[in-house]
Amino acid sequence: MQGLLDLLTGGGGEGNPFAVIFNLLFFVFIIFSIFYGQRIQQFMWLKQIERALVKLNIWSEEGKIICKRRVAEYSDAPDEQVFETIDGFLEFFLIMPVDRDPSGVLGRLEHLLDVRKTRFEDFVSRVAPKANEADSKTLENVIEATIAVFFIFRLIRHFLLLGKKTKSTFLIMQIYMQLPLIMIFAKAYFEALKCFAEGKPIGDGVGPLVAARLMRGGEPKEVAKEVVAVEKNINNRNVIIVKAKGPGGTVGKPGLGVKNVIDEREGKVARVIMIDAALKFEGEETGQVIEGVGAAIGDPGPEKHKIEESGVKYNIPIDAIIIKQSIEDALTTMKKSIATSVDNVLKRIHWIIDNQTNEGDTVIVAGIGNTLGVGQ
Repeated sequence: MQGLLDLLTGGGGEGNPFAVIFNLLFFVFIIFSIFYGQRIQQFMWLKQIERALVKLNIWSEEGKIICKRRVAEYSDAPDEQVFETIDGFLEFFLIMPVDRDPSGVLGRLEHLLDVRKTRFEDFVSRVAPKANEADSKTLENVIEATIAVFFIFRLIRHFLLLGKKTKSTFLIMQIYMQLPLIMIFAKAYFEALKCFAEGKPIGDGVGPLVAARLMRGGEPKEVAKEVVAVEKNINNRNVIIVKAKGPGGTVGKPGLGVKNVIDEREGKVARVIMIDAALKFEGEETGQVIEGVGAAIGDPGPEKHKIEESGVKYNIPIDAIIIKQSIEDALTTMKKSIATSVDNVLKRIHWIIDNQTNEGDTVIVAGIGNTLGVGQ
């Protein structure tokens, strides 16, 4: 007893009473933290996740309203019927193909993606029969973004309730640690939803914008589903510019388009130049243009594989020009710094054509990305 008293008073039997109280509270706090510190930490993490979930719910509900009102503009059915139909479609999903046997996995994946695309097209034509081709593609994008925001909300709600149910510190901590990044993606998709609804070009459309600039004055022809090409003479080279068919929101099948152009010319193509948006590292400048090699296209695999396969088959060099931007920049209204980078990209394309090909050569220039608001 005397030893504890000496510890609390700092060694003297008649210590300062305030020091005794302070030291006593300190020891109580230490003991309390040992037994209840983890629960307090869980409580704080759960509160942070709950606040984020409220925000996600707001974005999800606002997104649904924007989507429903936009679709209802092209329907003769009562608004309530349209809204109910859309609600029933917002949990539409895709089951990825088996990858344990990799043989033919890209073909199976492409088939599933084509079926999914067809389902979206059929759904839009059913709920918005008055929409033209461009508007239908844009509505598909609106629904896609709505599904994405709604899915993120459902996912976080699932893990929040599961964490509360199991009281698993590890599970709650995982969600809490990833929450900032998840919220960035959710906000980007929500902002993209609004851009799609308004038909504004987005940052990811910089590739098609470059292609559209090169296409000026040419007569576009369809070379694949939702993909057009224009053939022009640039510095005595036969340049074929490929992009998704605008101004509706679509990325098309550019890989198939490039492959068809190469096959049509029996592989007599000197070079393929691809332009696309790419995610920048934090601290890097938005709109910065850099060069590399390879198929610059961010699809799940089938389109990229077609271009790479054609390049290998006919020994065609593939150049890549990318415009750096964040995920928010790529999915929201195109920033001035991204739009002004087009001139820099065009200069680099002309340099490659002049210095790495010969007169009379055939060159393919492919602008990859969502062509929302960008015509031919």
